[in-house]
Amino acid sequence: MALREDIEKQGNWLFRWRSYLPLLAIPLFIIGLRQAKLLECILGDRVSDYWEAVAITVSFSGLAMRCFTVGYAPRGTSGRNTKSQLAETLNTTGMYSIVRNPLYLGNFIIVFGITLFIQVWWLALIVLVGFWLYYERIIFAEEEFLRSKFGALFVEWADQTPMILPDFKKWKKAGLDFSLKTVIRREFSTFFSIVAVFFFLEVSTNLLLQGKLKVSSSWVSFFIAGLAIYLVCFTLKKRTKLLNVAGR
Repeated sequence: MALREDIEKQGNWLFRWRSYLPLLAIPLFIIGLRQAKLLECILGDRVSDYWEAVAITVSFSGLAMRCFTVGYAPRGTSGRNTKSQLAETLNTTGMYSIVRNPLYLGNFIIVFGITLFIQVWWLALIVLVGFWLYYERIIFAEEEFLRSKFGALFVEWADQTPMILPDFKKWKKAGLDFSLKTVIRREFSTFFSIVAVFFFLEVSTNLLLQGKLKVSSSWVSFFIAGLAIYLVCFTLKKRTKLLNVAGR
């Protein structure tokens, strides 16, 4: 098998299982958590708290990028399909006019915030390099699919649009209005995943470093609020049609 086809095959396999394969990194995170809270040890609780707030803000800015992308996306693009590549149209406006992979960029920013929170430099390096190699193959497979389906239209867009680093000067207004309902329907699980991961990291770090289960009331409130929002959105999606939007 030629290298091009081999990389595309790898990318399609990674694409199919992309929701589960990151779980394989959990043992690595557990090792890293035993060395976490470096700033707290050196500079004290206040500096560490500020750092953690910045890390959480970074991750939620990645979620904001995903929301901004999804909110303008028409049906058949920016989907969560896993079995195979799907694209009814080639989206070249909105976020897709400044970067070809805004959802993956959003994912990268989310993961970057999580690695900042842990405060272990070697773990951040491994995760970020692994993240790049992982998504590089997925992006290759997706673009091979888009090239075969849309031909010259894809090539022209790809030539003008950066793969992962946005060029804001190239912004083109999206053809559809922003849909908050679509964002809620499609991204509420990502929102809660971020909340749950940070809460898990805080609890696990305290348990591993201090040998006891110690969680502040602010962290408990953070998790409960996130869980409540998740349950409300889940109910609205599964039990009602309130979040359905025609053409989305």
